[in-house]
Amino acid sequence: MKRIIARLARYAPPALTANVAARIVALVALTLATILVAHAGGPKLLGELTLLRVIPGLAGVLVSCGLPSAAPYFLANRKYATLPRLRSTLVMLTLLGSLAASGCWLVLTPLLHWLFFRPWHMGVVLAATVAVFAQLWVAAGKSFLQGENDMRGANTAIAAEEAAFLPVYVALLPFLHGTALLMSALVGADVLVTAGIAVRLARRGFLRGWKRPDAQLGGEICRYGLRGQVGGMLSLINLRLDVVILGALVGPGTLGVYAVASKCAELLRLPGLAITYVLYPRLAVRDRSAAARDVAELLPRAFLMTVLAAIPLAAAVPLLPLVYGPAFAGAIVPAYIILFGLVGEGVAGLVSAYLYGVGRPGANSIALSVSVVVTIGLDLALIPHFHVIGAAVASAVAYLTSSVALLVCYFAVRKMVHVPRHKAPATVGAS
Repeated sequence: MKRIIARLARYAPPALTANVAARIVALVALTLATILVAHAGGPKLLGELTLLRVIPGLAGVLVSCGLPSAAPYFLANRKYATLPRLRSTLVMLTLLGSLAASGCWLVLTPLLHWLFFRPWHMGVVLAATVAVFAQLWVAAGKSFLQGENDMRGANTAIAAEEAAFLPVYVALLPFLHGTALLMSALVGADVLVTAGIAVRLARRGFLRGWKRPDAQLGGEICRYGLRGQVGGMLSLINLRLDVVILGALVGPGTLGVYAVASKCAELLRLPGLAITYVLYPRLAVRDRSAAARDVAELLPRAFLMTVLAAIPLAAAVPLLPLVYGPAFAGAIVPAYIILFGLVGEGVAGLVSAYLYGVGRPGANSIALSVSVVVTIGLDLALIPHFHVIGAAVASAVAYLTSSVALLVCYFAVRKMVHVPRHKAPATVGAS
């Protein structure tokens, strides 16, 4: 395991390890928050927290033209990075996207209330518009730091996004309770993290030498983003459709149990997420042929690292009822099922970084569209009858399908750029 990590680290020395560490900090903070909420209100309140975290964020992603996934490509690519209007254009697109997402949420409030938030007062759903607005700024800010190659700042933002919730939640406990407390804590944490990101970017000169936004450049960013947006949207569907259907069909109580199972298993996504996050901007500055050779060398190591990481997670699954309480004993079996489906996530993360880095986000979207067909079909077929177990099986099969489909796309794109096989592999990020 150490040798595998060392070989991967050679391509992005401390950055890969630091990004994994940041994601672990974020997940530890999220775990502490979910434990606190679970003990305060049981599965029902934890299910409400899950809905408030997922649905508003999903709204922002759907309306923003894929800005968070497009920004690193334009900020890292030498062709665009020095353009004086690039950064002002990115900020303007973020503002327009957050306003558009908030407007869509307001218009769809009656439908959202009927589908997901029926136990709540309509005013609470309306107030969630603020969460929609805030969450897109956090996502975009992290992508700006990523594209500027400020991995220390980006890692801090990743950790802070989850870590900020708990102190805000505790600070508001004397004044609020229930759903109002959850939403206020989520929005407060987003505001704090966004402010921190803005200060960090300003200190690094992100605001220096600005000119007014460029509509033509904005259109180019949106076109790239839309090609990747399909993949981002499909990835969210893969990751969260089960949550949406469970929340609509069986209510927050069962959803709370499933949230614990999925969050435990999804720890296995950390290596793949870190690989994508760190290598995406580094591959964007590489020659396409060199980037393909780098990825070919790393693929087997990424897979083996994920398999080895699954072993301690599998050993920890039986501890879930001890940590969250006896009401969460039903999370054990679905956690094992999802864990099995995630063994290819290291490979998927590496291929996604390559496809985005060489300017082929559409290929990433095509691969994910295959798994979404599987997700939708299995979720609709299994969840109504088997509830949590059905959702877990659907997720596991969808994860495996996406990993295989991404591999197929990698080989197809690599063939199109005519990679010479006789050359030795180069190091990602080399000058």
